[in-house]
Amino acid sequence: MGVEARSAADEQIGPRQWWESRLVLTLVVLATMVPLLYPTVPPLVDLFGHMGRYRVELDLDHSPWLQLYYDYHWAAIGNLGVDLLVIPLGELLGLEPAVKLIVIAIPPLTAIGFLWVAREVHGRIPPTAFFALPFIYGYPFLFGFVNFALSVALAFLAFGLWLRLGRLERTKRRSWLFIPISLVVFFCHTYGWGLLGLLCLSADAVRLHDRGRPWWRAGLEAALHTSVMALPILVMLIWRSETHGGQTIDWFDWKIKWHWIYSALRDHWKWFDIGSLIVAALVFVYAIGNRIFGCSLTLSRNLAFSAIVLAVSFVIIPRIVFGSAYADMRLVPYLIAVALLAIRFRNIPTRTTANVLAVLALAFFATRTAANTISLGEAGADQTAKLQAIDHMPEGARVITLTGMTCSEYWPLLRNSHLGAMVIVRRDGFSNDQWLLEGVNLLDLKYRAAGYFAADPSQLVRPNVCHDGLHRQIDQSLAALPRNDFDYVWLIDAPPYDHSLVAGLQPVWRGPGSVLYRLH
Repeated sequence: MGVEARSAADEQIGPRQWWESRLVLTLVVLATMVPLLYPTVPPLVDLFGHMGRYRVELDLDHSPWLQLYYDYHWAAIGNLGVDLLVIPLGELLGLEPAVKLIVIAIPPLTAIGFLWVAREVHGRIPPTAFFALPFIYGYPFLFGFVNFALSVALAFLAFGLWLRLGRLERTKRRSWLFIPISLVVFFCHTYGWGLLGLLCLSADAVRLHDRGRPWWRAGLEAALHTSVMALPILVMLIWRSETHGGQTIDWFDWKIKWHWIYSALRDHWKWFDIGSLIVAALVFVYAIGNRIFGCSLTLSRNLAFSAIVLAVSFVIIPRIVFGSAYADMRLVPYLIAVALLAIRFRNIPTRTTANVLAVLALAFFATRTAANTISLGEAGADQTAKLQAIDHMPEGARVITLTGMTCSEYWPLLRNSHLGAMVIVRRDGFSNDQWLLEGVNLLDLKYRAAGYFAADPSQLVRPNVCHDGLHRQIDQSLAALPRNDFDYVWLIDAPPYDHSLVAGLQPVWRGPGSVLYRLH
């Protein structure tokens, strides 16, 4: 017996099909890296801000400029994945190449995890599994939640191992292995550890039920088995007891939850991103319809139950947890991916049917990969041009960056919203876009003269005709510039503003959608 009773198609596996060959799978996994190859720095929204923190982490002890502006205190928190990896790799390669190497490794690791899970559950990789791969480049990854995305990649790899050891009845060995594995995933990011726990709990409940336990007993035994991953709870209790603030708010906001669902593949072209999501939804509905009408497709009970558990979790999780925003949004692409990975053949398919599904799934993956490549390539080229402004700044420059937003929601991601953090990365300077959230990251502020312009979201400005209560209008920020406490103001994609507010400032550099002024 495997994780669940095998279908007729799995019981007569036969030779591997062409889409399961090592060559095809290797090419598919490598293809997940393609969108990130061209940009010098991966143009993920929040990544630039994180890179500013990494520079402080690496160079604080020997940079007199950074010591004036920031402090950094290590602590055992569940948000350390890339922060830890950049220490050895940054020393070896330099910070920017190290970050690119780490980030470019996340999609193939996640893809391997997805495909391994499909293989363990179905006995082989169904062609429909490739429909799940584009969700690796979902909204959370493109937003730059890199610690989270890395933890999810590790979680799916660990889930594949959990399924395999369960199938081989090596549960005692599994219990010992998953004590350290759960700690690794937790310290990478708390949410990845939570995702791993939910996946393993739901899978083991189905596995035990298929071995004859009633559901109540299967659930209790599954909870007992997954309790070996509970040690991070103790770490988390200590971590939260030593911090203050960080609200958990915004529960059951159905409007925003619906927004997260249709934004699962949000990147650049709204019609294309939502259309792609609709294609994936139709594939899933078709699989359910086939199950209802007795045709060739069905769902794995294992992964279907896991998808239901993740869906319930998405409904329950609030938007902000311990001060960390977008908590519920992060789950959506992976929930959808698990649902798509659950699709399997009920009966042995005809060669034509299987080949058509494989071609359609790989075409969907290739189309999304090409679109992500174009989108990220254009963003990377734009950012490279804008970052020339930093060449005109001295070491230790104190810079206020003002990046324009629109009044209403703008579907293309605001990829330049933390571009100012590259002042820290390349000049050991001060940037006004860092997150100063106790218990969420390890960075502290020392430069108190910054005032309002100390941290995120002071770098984001709205047009003068709109106001949202969180972000200032462009003229408000320009009128309030602390000219004696900063050296430069850097306008990026700024909305129209009153040019009298910059009268007397010296233009140092102009570029596409960007201008740098000296303040004094």
